[in-house]
Amino acid sequence: MLGMYLRTTRRKNLDGSEAVYYQLAHNTWNADTRRSETKIVHNFGRADELDRDALVRLCRSIGRVCGVEVHDPLAGEQVPADDPVLAPGVHQILTRPLGVVWVVDALWARLGLDRLFKGFAAKAHAKADYERALLAMTANRLTAEPTSKLGVQERWAQEVHLPSCWSLTSDDMYEAMDLLHANLDRFEEAVFFETANLYNLVVDVIFYDTTTASFSIDDPDEPEEDGEVGKDAAEGESGDEAKDAASIPGLRQRGPAKEGMWSVQVVVALAVTRDGLPVRSWVLPGNTADVTTIKRVRDDLRGWKLGRALFVGDAGFNSEENRDELARACGRYVLACRAGSVAEIKEEVLARSGRYKKLADNLYIKEVVVGEGEKRRRYIVCYNPSQARRQASHRDQVVAELEAELAEHPDHDALAKWATTLRASGRYGRYLAVTKANKLRIDRGAIREAARLDGKWVLVTNDDTLLPADAADAYKSLLVIERCFRSLKRTQIRMVPMYHWLRRRIETHVKICVLALLIERIVERETGMPWARVRHVLNCLQATEYETPSGRFFVANELSPEVAKILKALNIQPPKRILATQPLLATNPSA
Repeated sequence: MLGMYLRTTRRKNLDGSEAVYYQLAHNTWNADTRRSETKIVHNFGRADELDRDALVRLCRSIGRVCGVEVHDPLAGEQVPADDPVLAPGVHQILTRPLGVVWVVDALWARLGLDRLFKGFAAKAHAKADYERALLAMTANRLTAEPTSKLGVQERWAQEVHLPSCWSLTSDDMYEAMDLLHANLDRFEEAVFFETANLYNLVVDVIFYDTTTASFSIDDPDEPEEDGEVGKDAAEGESGDEAKDAASIPGLRQRGPAKEGMWSVQVVVALAVTRDGLPVRSWVLPGNTADVTTIKRVRDDLRGWKLGRALFVGDAGFNSEENRDELARACGRYVLACRAGSVAEIKEEVLARSGRYKKLADNLYIKEVVVGEGEKRRRYIVCYNPSQARRQASHRDQVVAELEAELAEHPDHDALAKWATTLRASGRYGRYLAVTKANKLRIDRGAIREAARLDGKWVLVTNDDTLLPADAADAYKSLLVIERCFRSLKRTQIRMVPMYHWLRRRIETHVKICVLALLIERIVERETGMPWARVRHVLNCLQATEYETPSGRFFVANELSPEVAKILKALNIQPPKRILATQPLLATNPSA
């Protein structure tokens, strides 16, 4: 009978109204039917005809037996400070999010990040808590509102259930970043190969691209303002040697941002697997051209012994010098070509006759080989009919607008204001030409040349064993790195804005963001769900803190089916209901 409860039932009346009834019930087990059955002990009657005072008297009589005092607020009785739902002396303090940090902490340990960083700390005779500081900064990047390092220590770490990080200071955050920076090369290599081993990654394709991260400052870094690099390099030097060591160019430089404007920025380069798992990242001066980053990639990846890795990049990396560097560094590559500006492609590749092979409704391919021996180049022409129709329709519209504009101005003087505006336009300028008489006209040759490229893009590869279809699929998969950059910069991790000015802190901030990207992509790969959805579901898992006269204890709420499904997919054990207890002397989270 101890399982009794107050049951509510509802019935529809003939006039459509609803009647509510209260009953005292309990569940019993029927051994014959092997089912639980509800037994009604007492009917209290309709809710609107209930003798409320009699029900309160019943509650008080039960309360006297249990040693609980029952108060009736509707009768004007004051409710005591103790919550009548809880045992006497137990107070609910607050509830903190648990789900996201529980998953991040579990994957952190699985990847061996705790062990690895504690090893760095022990070798440097540094505080072991630095590993927890790095965890906090990484987990914060995976929440809905990432904050600065100071915000992690002052607010966020206290607002989530991550007790191991409650005592961290801002100095711990920055000193942990410095310790990580001192071990970056070993750290990145160890993390990648541990990830590849755990998740059986086949590193046969490496996608590489760059993006930019801007700073809200007016002037770029002077060489002497290059964080601690110039200072550290110059220590122990004298004369010209010290001067050369201190003249390392600053990291934050003015350059063209990927968003289309010029700004003081850094260049962030990223190499990922076909699943979008980061292989390695680089932070370069803001005025570094894409084509000059290949040598750095070659030098850094050559010692990793990745085996047969196919490097995939866009047209920005396609130059003869870069192709040579890639061949030495990664062996095999697939690169996009600027078909409209490379003479060999326009005159030989696109003009070469031959049938296209259909791979899908929107993809046809044709292989073209140019040259012989060492000068032999293998091109793959890809054609998308639906894209060709869209481009042709768009061009017809642009030409029609140009014809209407020229008809409106009988004098086609190329120096007239309207004419110079058209010539400078990205929409119209490519289809205009100026005659010897300085008159503006539509360039029909440029229109025909553009029509040859409708729906086509051209790839070049030095891998003779790669099937044309595989090369085309590999390049189409380059979109995976664009998605990684979107997550890094805007949608999830939000690498920018940066609140650092020292070179080592800027570099380490980027590495922490890439580490968060790795965990995000692992979760998405294992669950088949986007991180935004996973995070939303995990936020339902909370930890509640209670206070007693002797201390505090923390309780996790019941798992929802969605949370349980995610934890199962990630092979992560759910938290115990009682997470931890703290004696009275250790109840201050900031202690």
